[in-house]
Amino acid sequence: MKAITLRNIPPDLQRELEKAAAASGGSIAGAVMRLLRTATGLSGSRRPVRYDDLDQLAGTWSAEEADQFDRVLAEQRAIDPELWA
Repeated sequence: MKAITLRNIPPDLQRELEKAAAASGGSIAGAVMRLLRTATGLSGSRRPVRYDDLDQLAGTWSAEEADQFDRVLAEQRAIDPELWA
């Protein structure tokens, strides 16, 4: 089996690898192997998709802001009959 050495691992990535190892009760090398197998599709399961790009906005609008957004969106979606003549 081939050995790979990783250098200059950023501290945030190292923390996440350590968390993954602790969660599984294994080593960091084992956690890296599992993550690589998942990322390449060799684990038999699909790579998990995590959507978090709008989490900071969820639940932050007031009812008035949501209504205003809906009104503006409706205006943008309206068809201009002159353009379609």
